[in-house]
Order: sequence, then structure tokens, then C-alpha cells
Amino acid sequence: MRITAKLRALERATRPYDTAFAAAMERRWKELPDTAKTPGQILGRHGVGCEGTHGVFPKCNLKCTPCYHSRDANQVRVDGPHTHEQITAQMRLLRELRGPRAHTQLIGGEVSLLTPDDHAAALAIMRDHGREPMSFTHGDFDDDYLTRLALGPDDTRRFGRLSFAAHFDKFMYGRRGIERPPDEQSLNPYRARFAAMFRRLRREHGVRSFLAHNMTVTPGNLDEVAAVIRDCHAMGYGMFSFQPAAFLGDDRRWKEKFREATPDAVWAEIERGAGTRLDYRVFENGDVRCNRTAYGFYVGHRWYPFLDGDDPRDLAVRDAFFRYFGKMTFTGTPPALLAARITRVVARHPSTAVTAFRWLARTIRRVGLLRLVRHRMRVRTVTFVMHQFMDADVVAPAWEMMQRGEQAEEPRLRETQERLAACHYAMAHPENGTLVPACVQHAVLDPAENAALRTLLPFVEVRTPTRRSPGTSGTSDR
Repeated sequence: MRITAKLRALERATRPYDTAFAAAMERRWKELPDTAKTPGQILGRHGVGCEGTHGVFPKCNLKCTPCYHSRDANQVRVDGPHTHEQITAQMRLLRELRGPRAHTQLIGGEVSLLTPDDHAAALAIMRDHGREPMSFTHGDFDDDYLTRLALGPDDTRRFGRLSFAAHFDKFMYGRRGIERPPDEQSLNPYRARFAAMFRRLRREHGVRSFLAHNMTVTPGNLDEVAAVIRDCHAMGYGMFSFQPAAFLGDDRRWKEKFREATPDAVWAEIERGAGTRLDYRVFENGDVRCNRTAYGFYVGHRWYPFLDGDDPRDLAVRDAFFRYFGKMTFTGTPPALLAARITRVVARHPSTAVTAFRWLARTIRRVGLLRLVRHRMRVRTVTFVMHQFMDADVVAPAWEMMQRGEQAEEPRLRETQERLAACHYAMAHPENGTLVPACVQHAVLDPAENAALRTLLPFVEVRTPTRRSPGTSGTSDR
């Protein structure tokens, strides 16, 4: 009887598809506008999209132009209990409305302003709700902070894996050692140092990591994008994400004609850095007017796509993946369990193994066997991404009309509504049980939210009557 029970438990655990996850994707597909229901669309076919926190720690200790934060963001103190309370409520709603598994960004202001223990507790809360968290940072912290985040008080590992997205660009002012970077190249040692901390963490403590590199693009650094990719692609970042600046957030920081750095111009520079064409229609995340993504890998200094969009055989591989593996939850699944689930799918659909082997043979031919041997079969997966946020002056009226159930006639507002409906990046509002796109959060909701938080979590100024001290105020904002 005991053996029978164990076998039944094993059968349930290795079932390829989670019914709750599959149901969440079905809902997501139905919600998409027709403009986003494309052959390469990932939303609703292999995921529900990305998620982010808001209002959990708005303050940052760098000054950046541009910045999507509202004017009050840096006047809110960082408070661990508030962070944990808000994250718990937001994750609970995300799980309810978006299903049991998703990638979620721990984002707000600067995450390293949380103590290592508070930061670790926040990540644990997110994982308890089925989320795979990624911490967003400017990267200006030390090895000691990272170690105390990864290890508990008894020096045992809190996590087997950490994910971080580090933002580096020359318009970020106040970084230690380089207060005002003269150009992007001058930040390369800081980019390398950040990645090196995580290599050391794995070497010394066995904690794996995934690192993404973020960069805001304006006309002032557009022509430096390609060099950043060429100089930094082998540092250890698994993703390079570029955001053309938008007129969003604190308008005191709008210093340039941002829209001269068009999405096509930015993507062309990314392609120049990668040294090849990047086909962003093979796989799509929401609306391509918002997101462009190219998945692939480096062998040596050359980048190759996983799937060639000009080869019908590779597009057939994509379609087979969606058909047979799309409903499988890869995020947060232990490798051995994932392998067992894949094996069950292959056993039921043997053609998937044939399709996979043929794809592998084609890919090896494209790269070249000699090249692979010369580089000792070392393959580094690197994804290129561009996120185009929308300007506040169109998001606000378009969203207001959507809330009233109205469809805009004016072309620019109609486009904004389509993009909002297909948004890949949602934020939760437990107070009213709704999800909102990130552009709405930053353009419409952040100002009032951060003003309220400024009252709820004010800075406490400590004064000494006898002498002035550099540490008398906690309101310093570099």
C-alpha cells in the first residue's frame, strides 16, 4: 500500500502540466488584443508575462536623468516591515489573478537600501507565492552585502540561486568612485566588478546567479550602445536590456529630446553590437511596439540565434514547443523534476525528440563544429531585449478611457490602448484587486502613491544640541 501511494505521488508530481498554470495562460490569451495574437506570441502560450512590485521601497541614493520615479519617491524612508507587508499582499493577488508561477521583479527604488536580512525576507516571500524574483539595483554595493544576503546568520545558504538586474549608464549620478561618468566605457570596470562578485559567490559558497544588464538610452549615449555590448558580453550577464528614455516620472529630470533615440535606431545599435541581425518576431512578449527580444547564445565572440526566423524548419520547432511544452512550468521547477516531466511529454509524443535532434544538428552546422571544438564547446546564452515605455501624456488619457470602457478613435491613443492591453509587465493593487501595466503605474499612480507614502513613512531627523554631525540627518539624497 505504501509503495502504491508513493507511485501515485510520483505520477502526480511528474505530470507535465499544472492545470492552474494552464488555466491562467488561457485567460491571458483571451485578454490579448488581436494585434498581439501572433504566431510568435509567448503570452498565453508559455507564460503570463512579467510582474513587478511597487510602493515597497521607493527611495534611491543615486540621481539619474531620466528617471521614471515621481517627485516624492526619494522622500520616503525604507522600512523593512512595510516592504514585507506590501510584497505579501501584492504576491497574493498576483498568484490569484496570474496563476501559480511567474517571473517577478523586486523593484521600486534601490533594493540594496534594504538591509540584507530584509532583502532576503522579501525574496523568500516572493518564492513562497510561486514567483521567481529578480532584484533591481544600480549595483553600487559591496561583496559583504551580497554575502550577507545569500547566507544566513549561521553562514548557511539562504538561496541556491539569486537573480539581479543591474542598471548602468552614464546618466546615473552619484556612483561611488565615478560621481559623473564621462562616457559609457568608463563604467565598464564597474560592470565587470558587479559580475565578479557573483562569480566569487558561486565559487566560495555555491550560490548560482542570473544577471541582467540594464541601460537607459537617450540621444546622448545612443552611439555607445554597440560598444557596451562588444565590451561586456563576456562579463557574465545573461541578458542585455535597453530602454529608450520616455517622458515618464519626474519631469524635472527630462533634460534631452528623448524621442530622437527611436526604437528602430536603438535596435540597430544593439544589432551592431551583437554583430548580426536580431529577429524579434520569432518570439514576442506582448506588443512588439513595447518589447523586442532576441534569444540566442555566444560561441567565442559571435552570437547566434536559437531559432532562425528565415528558416521554416526552425519556425516549426517554435510551434512544436508551444504545442507540446508551452503549458509546462519551467520557472521554479527543480531540474530533476523538469527532466522527468519533459521525458513524459517525449514518451507520449516521440516526434518532439526527432524535431529536437534535427534542430540541434542544424544549429551545430550553423555555428560550425570546428568553432565549437576550438572554444571547447563553451556556449554562453545571452538574450537581447529592448523595452519602450510610453510617455505619460498619452498613457493617462488612454488609460482613463479604458477604465470607462471606451475605445479611442485618435490613432496615437488607440495605439496606446492596444499596447496597454497587451502589456507584458503588470503590477498588483491589493486595495482594489486589480492589475495595472507598468506604464500606468509610473505615469498615473506613482505620484499619489508616493505622496501618501511620504506621510506614512517620513524621514525622522535626529538633532544633537551640542554639535553638528555628518550623520544627523537621514534625508541625504546624492
